[in-house]
Amino acid sequence: MGGSGSTDRSPGRVALASFLGTTVEWYDYFLFGTAAVLVLNRQFFPSLSPAAGTLAAFATFSVAFVARPLGSLVFGHYGDRLSRKKMLVFSLVGMGAATVAVGLLPGFGTIGVAAPVLLVTLRLLQGIAVGGEWGGASLMALEHAPEGRRAFYASWAQAGVPAGTVLATGAFALAGLLPDEQFDAWGWRIPFLASALLIGVGLWIRLRIEESPELARAHAEQAAAPEPAPPPLLDVLRDNKKAVLIGALSVVGGNTVYYLATVYMLSLGPQTFGFPRSTVLLAIMAAAIVDVAVMPCVALLADRIGRRRLLQLGAVLGIVVGVPMFAAFETGTPWGILLATMLALPIGHAFSSAVVTSYIPGLFPAGVRYTGAGLAYQVSGIIASAPAPFMATLLFSVTGSSLTVGAYLSVVSLVALVAITVGPRTSLDRDVAAEPAPAPV
Repeated sequence: MGGSGSTDRSPGRVALASFLGTTVEWYDYFLFGTAAVLVLNRQFFPSLSPAAGTLAAFATFSVAFVARPLGSLVFGHYGDRLSRKKMLVFSLVGMGAATVAVGLLPGFGTIGVAAPVLLVTLRLLQGIAVGGEWGGASLMALEHAPEGRRAFYASWAQAGVPAGTVLATGAFALAGLLPDEQFDAWGWRIPFLASALLIGVGLWIRLRIEESPELARAHAEQAAAPEPAPPPLLDVLRDNKKAVLIGALSVVGGNTVYYLATVYMLSLGPQTFGFPRSTVLLAIMAAAIVDVAVMPCVALLADRIGRRRLLQLGAVLGIVVGVPMFAAFETGTPWGILLATMLALPIGHAFSSAVVTSYIPGLFPAGVRYTGAGLAYQVSGIIASAPAPFMATLLFSVTGSSLTVGAYLSVVSLVALVAITVGPRTSLDRDVAAEPAPAPV
């Protein structure tokens, strides 16, 4: 690879490294969501009814979202003070260790109540690790990118999210080819144990990229300042509270539609409507592959017309697609299920999420950007991503119609549209590198 010595600062290669690294991390993260639907309720909550067991598994899945802001603060602090690159390495190792441990964890029938307790603990560790991932990977791609192309290069970090879903659903689709008895006994563990190989690949990639040039400049400015800079978290909470709120709300629509498609639909189809599990998994995989391809294209458009306009368009699409996507899903036909996931991911998710990796970080000065951007994104996870499968299951159980879940998505997307519209224009319609550090908002 090019660059200086054994590291690389080429924008394209740094963006590729961010994409591959986040793909590995989100593979680990989404494995748990897929397993929560397919097997964890039976393995760790066997005494509950099928419906209650599914809710318990979803609750365990959601625990990670509570831990993600903590991870963003810890990793963000040291990522702003010391090194973006080192924190990304620690995040990857932590996620991999927790994921492999889930694959080795005995079930309820073997160790009793200790099994779900340990499962929740490992899920918390996953949440802490992925909480430090998003901000660092986004900033490495963003801060190495040239002016006028920052949305494009930064979008590759976000494209790792659906890419991780492709790998996770693909792994479970392959494991699902086993007879049910073997899948329940040991087959479901294979995708978790396979994470050890992917972590090795991710580490090799991340160790070869160079530290962020903007972080080096921020450190030089802080060293020359007459007074030492306050801790990044204190700076964010004191001067950038509104930026955290706007950043969190701007992405709630994209996060909600993503988890409705990749977690809730995977539960609703086979368990409620009797759709073949393989059909739903393949539809999610196909839509996620298209999502990966669409995201950079959307980001290229944002570099031309402005990120704010693009985010507003994404929120409007989220409002519009909710009811039609569930109406298509309820047809139960393979084409209807595929149409539903295509409405959800390449349209509802891609247009709402492709430029958040260049929008949210741009709300914060470089010296506190890892902390501020990571906190904003992970707060969104708590208020939007974590409740989505649970709220959808609850709405369907009360109303008997998944169309109410579509309406729920529309309401959440409306909240995102309002936040984007009233939010600051800082780095939305102008390139981050071409303007001074944003003022507190």
